[in-house]
Amino acid sequence: MKKLLMSCTFLGGALLLLTGMTSSLNNQLSPKVDPAVLWEHITKVSPYTRWSFWPDHEGFQPGKAPHAPLHRIYVNGVALGSSRPPLRYGAIVVKENYSKDRELRSLTVMYKVQGYNPSGGDWFWVKYTPDGRAERFGRLADCIRCHSSRAENDYLFVHEFERP
Repeated sequence: MKKLLMSCTFLGGALLLLTGMTSSLNNQLSPKVDPAVLWEHITKVSPYTRWSFWPDHEGFQPGKAPHAPLHRIYVNGVALGSSRPPLRYGAIVVKENYSKDRELRSLTVMYKVQGYNPSGGDWFWVKYTPDGRAERFGRLADCIRCHSSRAENDYLFVHEFERP
């Protein structure tokens, strides 16, 4: 009985810790999203380079303006676990934008934040330099304008969700 109680306590504590980590990110970024906190999260707390690619869009892929000739797109577990649009809140998509010589030029990030921008899919947009300086961020009209052509796919171009 004592072992069972200890196991339940351990599992409960682990679940509480994992829930707290997710809530911590949401509390730090939402509703006042902060590009510096997001950069810290995607590079130190949960390094995006350890995340997955969409199964239908892996590794280097050809890109186009306004991004770059080549890109790689990483998605966190929340995004990857979203089976249909809209993606679940907390989804993060990181696009590395490369020159034709595979030199990293910038990172563009979409972060899904509940209530942040309902008319733009609740996405928070950031364009970072390779060293993490946020050049532009927020409710970026040009990003929303371009991506709104894919609103039915939750503003995503590179991954097609299955339709029911």
